[in-house]
Amino acid sequence: MVMANTTSTAAHTSLASVTLEVADPAAARRFYSAFGVDTYISLRASEAHSTGFRGFTLALTVSGPATVDGFVGAAVDAGATVLKPATKSLWGYGGVVQAPDGTIWKIATSEKKDTGPATREIDEVVLLIGVEDVKATKQFYVARGLTVAKSFGGKYAEFAPGQSSPVKLALYKRRALAKDLGVPADGTGSHRIVLGSTAHTFTDPDGFAWEAAA
Repeated sequence: MVMANTTSTAAHTSLASVTLEVADPAAARRFYSAFGVDTYISLRASEAHSTGFRGFTLALTVSGPATVDGFVGAAVDAGATVLKPATKSLWGYGGVVQAPDGTIWKIATSEKKDTGPATREIDEVVLLIGVEDVKATKQFYVARGLTVAKSFGGKYAEFAPGQSSPVKLALYKRRALAKDLGVPADGTGSHRIVLGSTAHTFTDPDGFAWEAAA
């Protein structure tokens, strides 16, 4: 009976919101407005200790290389630091920047050539969490009601998006994610991010905190 109740209660759980914890909310609000992603996140004041890699990135998927360059340029103009310059790769074109508050953002497209002019449109935003054990964390989330949309063994897992959140959730190996972003994998202290849950409050095996969304 307990298991049945847990499954029934958890069946509707999904990511409802993403809140970044920052030292200066007003400054962060100005940055994210200029960057063009302010509608995808919330901000909260925090002085929690955090060093090194915080274990996640927010990734923007856009239409083409010119649009990637536009978002990277807007971020840099607003105060971001380039971690990986935008460049072509086997899978497309993209770059990585770090916001003044420390959050790492990846901007990418699967297209290698532009088929139209640059825009300020975002096709998709994905919160990629770097975890030690993708399979174990995936099962932890499934037990709490999240639905797996894609899964590639112990390397990657993606969850079905909730109706109320514009951000999709995915899991990746922590060291692989850090390597992709161009940063050392080591880090301690707070992740400086809180995930909103449509159901209940919990903390996952890697210390990412979920709270019931208002």
